[in-house]
Amino acid sequence: MLRFWTLTAAAALLAACGEPAANEPAAPAEAPVEEAAPETSTTDAGDWPPVGETSAEITADDLHFRISVLADDRFEGRAPGTESGERSAQWIADELARVGVQPAGTEGWYQPVPLIEATLDEERSTLDISINGEPMGLGMRRDAVYWTENPEEHVSIADTELVFVGYGVVAPEYGWNDYDGIDVEGKTVVILVNDPGYADPDAGRFNGEAMTYYGRWTYKYEEAGRQGAAGAIIVHQTEPASYGWDVVASSWSGPQFTLDMPPSDLVPVQGWVQLDVARRLFEATGQDFDALAEAAAEPGFTPVALEGATMSAELHTDLRRLTSNNVVGVIEGSEAPDEYVLLMAHWDHLGVRLNFAADNDIYNGAVDNATGTAAIMEMAEAFARGEQPRRSVLFVAVTAEEQGLLGSAWFGANPTVPLNSIVAGLNIDGELPVGRTEDVVVVGYGASQIEDILREEAEARGRYLTPDPNPEAGYFYRSDHVSLARVGVPMLYAGGGSVHVEHGRDYVERAALAYRVNRYHQPADEYNPDWDLSGLEEDSRLLYTVARRMADSDEWPNWYEGNEFRGLRDAMMENR
Repeated sequence: MLRFWTLTAAAALLAACGEPAANEPAAPAEAPVEEAAPETSTTDAGDWPPVGETSAEITADDLHFRISVLADDRFEGRAPGTESGERSAQWIADELARVGVQPAGTEGWYQPVPLIEATLDEERSTLDISINGEPMGLGMRRDAVYWTENPEEHVSIADTELVFVGYGVVAPEYGWNDYDGIDVEGKTVVILVNDPGYADPDAGRFNGEAMTYYGRWTYKYEEAGRQGAAGAIIVHQTEPASYGWDVVASSWSGPQFTLDMPPSDLVPVQGWVQLDVARRLFEATGQDFDALAEAAAEPGFTPVALEGATMSAELHTDLRRLTSNNVVGVIEGSEAPDEYVLLMAHWDHLGVRLNFAADNDIYNGAVDNATGTAAIMEMAEAFARGEQPRRSVLFVAVTAEEQGLLGSAWFGANPTVPLNSIVAGLNIDGELPVGRTEDVVVVGYGASQIEDILREEAEARGRYLTPDPNPEAGYFYRSDHVSLARVGVPMLYAGGGSVHVEHGRDYVERAALAYRVNRYHQPADEYNPDWDLSGLEEDSRLLYTVARRMADSDEWPNWYEGNEFRGLRDAMMENR
């Protein structure tokens, strides 16, 4: 999952309207993310995958090489558990071995992650909403996407009553319960995107404009399951979701993955519907969607039954149990080898998927996240070929991020080293190739003391920190660092910037918009050798310096006082 620093309301509206390509705003002439991508096979067939000839320094040339390989068509989009995807993980391990990193997984370089791949048989599966017995005729991808996380080949629900439960949040610490006074056992709940703080950031609810975990779609399905619902449908709205319907359609169709472990509170049928579907549904049941959505952001909101509306679904799913791999390497510390600085990025992307709107079906994920993986590989080489650090440095390229942060979740639940031996961690998840920026954006700004180190190192280089300008998008909860944060380990998610050193803020904003509308989670996210990677080089060097400082010191950065994860860390360290 890539974050977009400067997505504006206008950009959100553009994506929501689904303007044709001819009407999409162009990036500035210098913005490389909008240029036509070249052929993505970058080496001769007999020389695949290539062995690198890289520098001990972090350089744009090395980043180009590593990104070009990871985003090559021959890895077929790096889908977890596929032959081509796991070959890309093996290439990462081989490259780490070449530069002097040691294997540190549970099985050599690997930490196996057990997964269930569930692929909906769309020809045999149906989901529809009926109003007074008349089906709406919802089309898969066009109007809705749907699936089940139950590890069963056939799941069905019939004529379940629909209830609008606002944001679907139960948060005692905020005095909020959207399920108060209603029993949704066996019913289907209809839920809004984001959390109540988003609707009125100045009202003092939740965390204001900054999304909390309660705004995440994962939480909403989890809570619906705890409430005993048979179905849970989220209404897609581009601005509060921070991504368009095309992202929903591509991300939640095709193979879906879950960890292969005993299921807990799962809602049997999960899905999304387009905003216009929700408006028609509410109008047909005598309700006003906009009025109810506004009311749902107010304390004391009461769930509303959508009288006369029912939902039925027949889901046939092909199940396949498989294993993908986190790649884990280490550089042992000279004085404190049992203390670790963690560097993390996800190597996976969406693989090969049917896409009627594109010329090819390979989702190469060049920006998301070949850039981040290449960056930690560069940092690993710099550590391996430089002076031995005082503490050990752990490199983890995790799998199945695009399927719900599964690889990092497995690592957090089954760490290869004790959690209280991890000093702190850095996560890199995609950076647009727009060149150098004046600032460094920190997602979840104000979270941990790692920021103090980052600030000092950035200012020493004439740069400054900028809080995520889109905190309402909840990007802090959308990448792998949160899997470690949720078990207490201090993590930093930073990189990229919002103000280009020559072309200013508008340049970066337009490039980010162009990428988001045209390429994010699409086959068009392909490598281009003309990319300006000077910014990624500079950021990788900066983050390497932050990691090096922590690795050479005896300090233990913590979450700031009042942070939601501080108590977990403090309790963890009592037992060290």
